[in-house]
Amino acid sequence: MELTIPFQRNASAHKAAAEVRNLDWLRSHDMLRGPQATELYARWGVPDLAARSFPEASSEDLVLATDLFGFYFLFDDQFDGELGLHPTEVTRICEPLIGIVHGDLEGAKASPVAASFADLWERSTRGMSSRWRSRAAYHWEWYFATHPSEALGRARAAEAERAGRDQELPDRASYLTLRRGTGGTETVIDMIERFAAEVPAVAFHSPQLRLMRQLAADIPSFSNDVRSYRKEAARGDAFNLVVILQHQRQCRVEEASAAVLAETQWMIDEYARLAVEVPELCVRLGLSGPQRRAVERYAAGLAAWVGGYLDWESHTLRYRPEGELPVDQPNHLEQLLDRRW
Repeated sequence: MELTIPFQRNASAHKAAAEVRNLDWLRSHDMLRGPQATELYARWGVPDLAARSFPEASSEDLVLATDLFGFYFLFDDQFDGELGLHPTEVTRICEPLIGIVHGDLEGAKASPVAASFADLWERSTRGMSSRWRSRAAYHWEWYFATHPSEALGRARAAEAERAGRDQELPDRASYLTLRRGTGGTETVIDMIERFAAEVPAVAFHSPQLRLMRQLAADIPSFSNDVRSYRKEAARGDAFNLVVILQHQRQCRVEEASAAVLAETQWMIDEYARLAVEVPELCVRLGLSGPQRRAVERYAAGLAAWVGGYLDWESHTLRYRPEGELPVDQPNHLEQLLDRRW
């Protein structure tokens, strides 16, 4: 099933410059070491994702977006191997990062990846209101704090396999609770305001924008569960909607994948329906001209993020065999992308 995406899609003209600076930034923080690591990372097309997700960003802002996406992927992939089976170790890694968003910059000394995140946090929050900073801090805390729980799920799956028991899969509510944290999409969505204009509170918390924001956060995660199924199922990840549906319905993976994509399409269509209501919402809330433009740019930014991500995901090598880490070599990434935890 192919998704129909009714959003106008563009790509930033600053992609090439952002790509060069992104590689320099990763190397300066010891996040890429050697030609093998650089080649693997290049297959993912991270600058292309940033350029498609934030087509209207300035040159400097696109560099920041590219660095953010690079951080997400390299950080997340650290837990695909042996490390991801030890919740206490993941907790040890994540706690200093949580501290950084709450002002504890001592955490930046914990590892190269912590230092890189401290740099990203400082650049992201520069010039933003306390209201935005508080919200962004909460979303980053949520992102980092859910990784130990994900590791716990993997550890339990491994224990069940060793004991010859069936793996206990989460229900939909449990899946969404964890996936909305580890997906990190709320932190991406915060950057729409960072690159355009902050949305007035009365509009930001309106039912329409809250629903649009939730859809823009969930659509990429649902689609990604289909793309990453092979990799995640092979290592026993339970928090994948295709895995959950396949177990619940006792069906083939193709049927479960089609069901997840059908729900993804419904969410895309629902977003488009809600977006039509935005101009009237602004009028009825009595927003000023600048406030109205901020809301409209935010809605357009959400659509650009969704469309850009789905476009990128359809052609990146990250979720194909030639762009994935071998599942039978759990230390492969640590050899290529030594983070010296």
